[in-house]
Amino acid sequence: MNLRDMQYVVSVAEMRSFSRAAQACHVSQSTLSGQIKKLEDWLGVQIFERTNKRVMPTEVGERIIRSASRVIREIDSIREAAEHSKDPFSGKFRLGAFPTLATYIFCGLVNEIKTAYPRLRLVLSEDKTATLVQQLKDGDLDAALLALPVNEDSLVCTPLFEEPFFLAVPQAHPLAALTHVDKNVLARYRLLLLEEGHCLRDHALDVCQQHNLGEEQDFRATGLETLRQMVRAGTGITLFPEMAIRSDDEGIRYVPFAEPTPCRSIGLFYRKTSAARPIIQSMDSLFCHLYRA
Repeated sequence: MNLRDMQYVVSVAEMRSFSRAAQACHVSQSTLSGQIKKLEDWLGVQIFERTNKRVMPTEVGERIIRSASRVIREIDSIREAAEHSKDPFSGKFRLGAFPTLATYIFCGLVNEIKTAYPRLRLVLSEDKTATLVQQLKDGDLDAALLALPVNEDSLVCTPLFEEPFFLAVPQAHPLAALTHVDKNVLARYRLLLLEEGHCLRDHALDVCQQHNLGEEQDFRATGLETLRQMVRAGTGITLFPEMAIRSDDEGIRYVPFAEPTPCRSIGLFYRKTSAARPIIQSMDSLFCHLYRA
């Protein structure tokens, strides 16, 4: 068994197709199929069930695929460590962020990073916090922008900035006339919230508890832009981070909260043992310059 065979197996497992896997691996389908068949013969087990319509890993194939994936990640890690040791500011750098931050921060951040580190190949990932934390721990990400707190001993955090929340209400809503909102006027209202798994939902629930707000039980959004459209349509009110606010947002009024203003704290997280520490620690100052804590 060699690395090429493992890459073929993992590619077929990911794409559930021999033809698409062959294209991704830049070989002919017959070459890829032949190598996997040789590997199955050598191991004495069947890795994939093959029909005219589908490709599916067998039970033992699932275990082989997981092991092959780990080996490939480790080899990639060795290559990256060697690359970073020669020049810490070159090579691939994988940065993640959760959706209600990534949508609004990545665009401007990419240009700044490319300018500051022209030899770096930036790979961006957007996912929910729990997934990003696992990807950090598994070595699939070098760093991630996450909302504090994240209780994970294997990760280091550099706090970057705090972002205040605003109350997003329809233009004709009674609360739209206020200069500030406080808990005394919010008790009879309910918030539109994101679905389970979004850290913004957890922040919003904290605000609900502090300001005697309830949750609108009949609606759960998959993204912040959906919430924006629901507010514009007059369906309800919700919480919005400052970075997501648009100055030309017709039909919506973003009302600030009275002190103490609810906010979320954003930090840069990475593994204590990361080979990319030099570039990450250098990025700390860039991020703090852009988004001063």
